[in-house]
Amino acid sequence: MIKSREELKDRKLEIDLKSPQGNALYLLGQVEILGKQLNIPLEVRKDIRTTMSMGSYEDLIKTFDIWFGDYVILYK
Repeated sequence: MIKSREELKDRKLEIDLKSPQGNALYLLGQVEILGKQLNIPLEVRKDIRTTMSMGSYEDLIKTFDIWFGDYVILYK
């Protein structure tokens, strides 16, 4: 299927949580990458990662979704 490049700008990043990209370290790394792209200050990015690391894996993905759910689709 051939699509227009215009569709790329509104496309969300998709992460399958059952794939290697769904592990906690990958998601924590995405906080830094996406946070920079979204101009989230360094201290806030650190706080997000700290909060994500404090609880269970479910807590981690919930926190990630709160901050980046407008830009990333997480598949369970």
